[in-house]
Parts: sequence; structure tokens; C-alpha cells
Amino acid sequence: MYLNNPNIKLPDDPDTIIWKYLDLSKFLDLLMSRKLFMSRSDKFEDQYEGTFSEPTYEEIRKLSIDNPDFLKFYKTHREKVAISSWHINEYESFAMWQIFTQNSEGLAIQSTIGRLQNALAPENNYKQYIGEVNYIDYKKEYIPFDDMFFPFLFKRKSFQYEREVRIISDVAEKSNITLNDGLKINVDLSQLIEKIYIHPKSENWYKNLVIQLVKQLGFDFTIEKSDLESDILI
Repeated sequence: MYLNNPNIKLPDDPDTIIWKYLDLSKFLDLLMSRKLFMSRSDKFEDQYEGTFSEPTYEEIRKLSIDNPDFLKFYKTHREKVAISSWHINEYESFAMWQIFTQNSEGLAIQSTIGRLQNALAPENNYKQYIGEVNYIDYKKEYIPFDDMFFPFLFKRKSFQYEREVRIISDVAEKSNITLNDGLKINVDLSQLIEKIYIHPKSENWYKNLVIQLVKQLGFDFTIEKSDLESDILI
């Protein structure tokens, strides 16, 4: 379930709109399993995930001289943290469609911060926290390390376009748990999904297929075709 952490920043408005762009196969897996996949933090394409900026690393390295396990812990902790990434935006993002869907058969889930928090209620095995990502200069700026989640809430400025908010789960307290590629958590799909948007370059048959599949699986979500490719007025 979702737990509030006063050290983790979130938009003040629970109605802040967020998006998740994904392929049809991942979307169907979500509906059929009623579980949300969270990727292990060190499996992301960005190799800096869960690491520290240079000024912070230098400070930790000095502290580790007399306690080598201190630095070792931070290095291995990445293997115990799972993340689900969402994009903050009032509107659809053409860039997100391009980056996070493999072809014209992708979808986007529209939700809100508040709905995301409520959707995590069914999960009783792992704790979830939700935070907005901060974008900094890793060569100059400092990442605090007085909270274990801070390394997972900072990214390099070159990723600012992502405008990311993320769910974070730390399984370190469960010593018998080993994350391979990631973790699946129980979610309330009626809370998680407010609307479904179909890829702007998809054909009508694809939209009809998605509608049919969603209906057969017992859901009645609002499904809309992206208006990024709507007819021009001139």
C-alpha cells in the first residue's frame, strides 16, 4: 500500500494528471494479472539510476574509509529497489509516444496522483512510496543521503523532458527476496486507470481491437484515440 514519506516531494494537487505509455503486450499483462510491473532500479537504460552525484559520492567515499560496508550498502541497494515510472503532463506528449512505445500499436494510461495513491491499496506484501523526480547537474550538485530513497529521486538534467513521478518499493527489509528483472504489485485497476488513449498513428481496427479485448476482460474503461493526428482545419 501507499505510505506517505514527508521527505519525498509530490505535486500538491492530487488531481495532477499523469501518464504511462506502454505497448499492448504490457498493457494486457497489467489487465490480466491485475498487477503492476516495477522494474529493478539498476535495470533501467540510464546507468545512473539510484547512484549519487559526484559531490555526494566524494562525501560518502570519505565516510567509508573507516566503514567500507557503508559504500558497499549503497552499491548493492539498487538491486533491492523497484520503480514504476509515470509522466506528469496535462496533455499527451508526442515525445513520450515516440520514446516509450515500440510502434503504432502502443497505448497510454491516463491517471492522477491521487488515483495512483489509491490504486496501491490492495498491495500488502510491499510498501510503496510515490515521489517526483528532481533533475540536477551530477557534476556540481549535491544529492542528500539522509533518506534511503533520495538516490532514486534524482536524475541528470538531460532527462528533464521525462517530468517523472515514480512509485518506489524497497524490498531490502525482506532478506529472503531477490529481485530479478523487477517486481509485480497488486493494484486496483479501477483507480489506476482513468482513461486509455490509443496511439496517434494507429489504424481504426487497432482501436476496435483494444476496445474488444478490454471488454472481454471485464473492464469498461473510457478508451479514446489520441487527437495528436486529428484532421487539420485548413
